[in-house]
Amino acid sequence: MRLSILASALAVATQVHAKGPFLKTIGPEEHIIGNDIWNVTIGKQYGTKLFYKNRDIVGNAVGHYASYNGAASDLSWTTVSIHKQTKDYLDISFEAAEGELHWVIQPELAGAYQYFVNRALPILGEFRTLWRLDNTTFFNGHTSIKDEALPTSADIAAATKVQDETWVKEDGTYITKYDWQALLRDQEYYGVYGPGFGSWYINAGKDEYNGDHLKQELMVHRETATGDVVQLNMLHGTHFMASASDAFPVGKVWGPWLWYLNDGSLNDASHKAKKEISTYPYPWFDNDAYQSRGSVSGKLILSDGRPASNAAVFLGDNHPNETTLDMGRYYYYTAYTDKAGNFQFKNVRTASYAFQAWSNGGAIGDVSTTFIKNDVVVTKKKGTNLGHLTWKTQDRRNIFQIGDFDRTSLGFAYGGAPHQHALVVNCPANLTYTVGTSKTSDWCFGQSAKGNWTVKFNVPKLPNDSSAVLSVSLAGYSSGVSSTIVVNGATTVGNLTSANILTDPCMYRSGTLAGEWHYYEFPVENGALKRGWNTLDFQVTRETLWHGFMWDAVALDYA
Repeated sequence: MRLSILASALAVATQVHAKGPFLKTIGPEEHIIGNDIWNVTIGKQYGTKLFYKNRDIVGNAVGHYASYNGAASDLSWTTVSIHKQTKDYLDISFEAAEGELHWVIQPELAGAYQYFVNRALPILGEFRTLWRLDNTTFFNGHTSIKDEALPTSADIAAATKVQDETWVKEDGTYITKYDWQALLRDQEYYGVYGPGFGSWYINAGKDEYNGDHLKQELMVHRETATGDVVQLNMLHGTHFMASASDAFPVGKVWGPWLWYLNDGSLNDASHKAKKEISTYPYPWFDNDAYQSRGSVSGKLILSDGRPASNAAVFLGDNHPNETTLDMGRYYYYTAYTDKAGNFQFKNVRTASYAFQAWSNGGAIGDVSTTFIKNDVVVTKKKGTNLGHLTWKTQDRRNIFQIGDFDRTSLGFAYGGAPHQHALVVNCPANLTYTVGTSKTSDWCFGQSAKGNWTVKFNVPKLPNDSSAVLSVSLAGYSSGVSSTIVVNGATTVGNLTSANILTDPCMYRSGTLAGEWHYYEFPVENGALKRGWNTLDFQVTRETLWHGFMWDAVALDYA
């Protein structure tokens, strides 16, 4: 009996170190997959014993798995099989009730392509795959905007917890995993690394992700309960959104994306990412819907004759009933116009879309309206030219404007600063901004504490009809802070409260750029303004620590 067990173990070892991609079943709920460079043992839920360069780089960590709605529901693999085998790769399918996670393994690739095919995922907000890796191998995290050592378990243990995954140290600084957020569609590659080892995610396409240009996600972090180093692949995420629950069509495919191993070199990971992007969409992936693609182009001109320079443009749900950030059921494409207003989307899946555009600041930073054109049909191997499109502006005579309309806090104090918890406490409770004298950067990115933010503005000559429109654009809002908007200390023109604004966690989760965008117009009645100096007050009457308003722009125009 003992000799039989030993022989079986030796047979497994031989298979594990065999040339080429392989699937080896070693028990009813345990399999080994890999090639001559790496291999991982996958059980009913978790992939462990990840051997690369003669080292187990999962170690005592949890390993690889897929889950939805946070960690509430890990996928449980019921069937494992070879989906397809060619001379170039082996496609292995791990099936669960919710769908299939595929590993596409090539003979000489350190890592694997992965993709997921939906079968019966429930309506959900978060769906992800991830690695939880050995903390004695991986010490650093990397995103498009951050590259540094992850916090240590010792530092976390010595600090005091103040909220979800956030600790304050004795020196008053904070440790939080939310510092490791970044714009999802800006990532060429991201991951974790240490001396001699790197683990990376490279998604060349990104059309399966939910949201628009400003979709942010948590990328990497330290799991505080265990010390595991976490590399997240948020296929559908809500970390910095008010809500995003979607019902997905059967057959929706996320990916393929590449999970890539190397010696920890960022230059190598960057080079690999550029190569992957240059070959997208992958010709080897034999999915008809994935391969059926066309393009969309056109030119945007504002109704006042200006080109819509550097506008954000988006292809998403046709005849939408959600914001572009909240969309996530199907496939989505983002781009920007050039200086002349020209735009192009390449490699778009064949379907019908709505085309939307909004100001990204700069030359058209005064435009508060959004352009939309429904029923944009994309046909396989053809280009859809939308021609010249006229984008109607608000067409009002401006009195003053603070900040560009671009759905972000850029331009204001701390706007877009490196992610840091509690940064909003640096913004004053009371602030006076004098139009014509103050700079945009004198306005702070967030308003949180009880007090008055006052805009002083001069009206040299008052028209007969002085009715106006106050435009308030918020880059984000975290509930628990209320504001009353008052003109000249006498006329209340509006309120901003938790009752009428959806809340997102961006402000209290280290966000400095954007959360959920909100746009409001408040009428200012005739007679409320006066000749000479006027005031506009944003009076915060209720406060909640680290919560509040993240500003995009404020504008007052004659109606």
